[in-house]
Amino acid sequence: MCFLPGQVCRAPPHAGPAERSRGGAGCTAAGAAAARRGGAGSAEGRLRPRGALARPLPARTMPRRRGCLPPLLCTLAALSLPLLLAAEPRAKSCSEVRRLYAAKGFSQSEAPSHEISGDHLKVCSQDYTCCSQEMEEKYSQQSKHDFRNAVVELSNHLQTMFSSRYKKFDEFFKELLENAEKSLNDMFVRTYGRLYMQNSELFKDLFVELKRYYVGGNVNLEEMLNEFWARLLERMFRLVNPQYHFTDEYLECVSKYTEQLKPFGDVPRKLKLQVTRAFVAARTFAQGLAVARDVVSKVSAVNPTPQGTRALLKMMYCPHCRGLVSVKPCYNYCFNVMRGCLANQGDLDAEWNIFMDSMLLVAERLEGPFNIESVMDPIDVKISDAIMNMQENSMQVSQKVFQGCGQPKTLAQGRTARSVSESGFSARFRPYNPEERPTTAAGTSLDRLVTDVKEKLKQAKKFWSSLPGNICNDEKMSVGTVNENECWNGSAKSRYDFAVTGNGLASQVNNPEVEVDITKPDMVIRRQIMALRVMTNKLKNAYSGNDVDFIDISEESSGEESGSGCELQQCSSEFEFNATEVTGNSNKSDKNVNTSAATRSGLSQAALLLSILFLAMQRQWR
Repeated sequence: MCFLPGQVCRAPPHAGPAERSRGGAGCTAAGAAAARRGGAGSAEGRLRPRGALARPLPARTMPRRRGCLPPLLCTLAALSLPLLLAAEPRAKSCSEVRRLYAAKGFSQSEAPSHEISGDHLKVCSQDYTCCSQEMEEKYSQQSKHDFRNAVVELSNHLQTMFSSRYKKFDEFFKELLENAEKSLNDMFVRTYGRLYMQNSELFKDLFVELKRYYVGGNVNLEEMLNEFWARLLERMFRLVNPQYHFTDEYLECVSKYTEQLKPFGDVPRKLKLQVTRAFVAARTFAQGLAVARDVVSKVSAVNPTPQGTRALLKMMYCPHCRGLVSVKPCYNYCFNVMRGCLANQGDLDAEWNIFMDSMLLVAERLEGPFNIESVMDPIDVKISDAIMNMQENSMQVSQKVFQGCGQPKTLAQGRTARSVSESGFSARFRPYNPEERPTTAAGTSLDRLVTDVKEKLKQAKKFWSSLPGNICNDEKMSVGTVNENECWNGSAKSRYDFAVTGNGLASQVNNPEVEVDITKPDMVIRRQIMALRVMTNKLKNAYSGNDVDFIDISEESSGEESGSGCELQQCSSEFEFNATEVTGNSNKSDKNVNTSAATRSGLSQAALLLSILFLAMQRQWR
């Protein structure tokens, strides 16, 4: 039906073609007639008397209201239609998300080509999204993989450093022992000939025990060295008294007087102190490098919790679901996520730093008074000094032993002469320079090895507390400290407003990104903390010259190493041997030997005297 003159009328949608034509024409004619008559709609209406009731029009001429709009509204509707169509939201393309998803090795068919409803997502935003349910699940696994790789990448460098330095130190110490044993064997063969070869197992046993101790054997260095000197005294006592017959019981009695008589002078005490301190420090330091390597290996094998995995997914790949593939996480946002995921590693840091400090202290000892290289390289000369002292004091030692153990039986003269003749010395020494530092394992020296590793130990401090920041400093993980307004904050491309939480498990109670149960610490990391504490205790004992594996340290050693240990100058001077003093003693001993020639076999004393003279001259030449 038309309401205004000139309106366009449309027939009902259900009308046929003829009816639509008639209805349209009738409506137009009626409208024109009404305009002329002031509102009448037909000729019949013109003849109707005033006041008469109007009759209804036939159905085919009835004005039709449906579908007819005022002209102004029709015009506005026609003009606004394009604007309304443009304002209607269109589905955005997900082509770039699909491309990057496929680049990760996933099936591109799992990624929609255009945005879809995100009702199926569990972690990422449920608005229109470029992620299917399968994509979110695989992105979750990928975020864990990326996180583990980031931790391992930084930890591998540290682990490799400790592993390589341990191998170098271990190789160096073992080769140093091999060289020292070979040097002693060569020197004693040239010097003592058959006599040494007949007793060489005594010296071989010494090095076997030293090697066994270094590799972790249950060897008490102090007891082992005491046993060595006692056995050496038994062999030497027979040598300087070849005219007597000694039973095994008598020689056991002789060994009991070792400490009291000091037949080898002060060499055993000094050498025992040197060897114990040097070997304890060397073995403990090598063990420390191995422990550091193992701790890094175990602690860096991270396994994020379900809550941590949600936070990692939200930070790393939820921006992709929003189509923001080039927007990286905000730095502080990344920092909070990493501190939450590495909360237990943060608790390791305090014990780790104490352990590093203890390693540095023992390293300083290795450079100074506990330098195993300076102990082992001249050990052949030092043992020779002890043998020479025994020869010089043979008369006094023998008479005191005879007083305490009884007078031994005398052998026949012929047999004595033959024994002495067979045991004559050949006093030929190899040249030796105390300042010489040999290059052994890897063509280096202990000083160079220690200097190198000290720098690495300093760099390794605070590694675990710095790990979250170092991960976020990677441009692949966050935007860094710039563009703080153009980064992903967990929900949109905008500034991140939360503060950064502290380090360690207890601090994560206020972490806004990761839900952390601070009542359940990681037991693997707790065991590594205990391993560091045990090793730190060993290092502190090694710094003082005490082996933590053995409690019964001698009064001599513990007295000098109580507290923070001896000063470097005091320790170094105590361990030095005065060649001039030994030479003077040798001359005095020569006089004693000459005055006692009447009571000894001439051949025996001549052999001993010749050996002593060569020893003294060799000392002066050095």
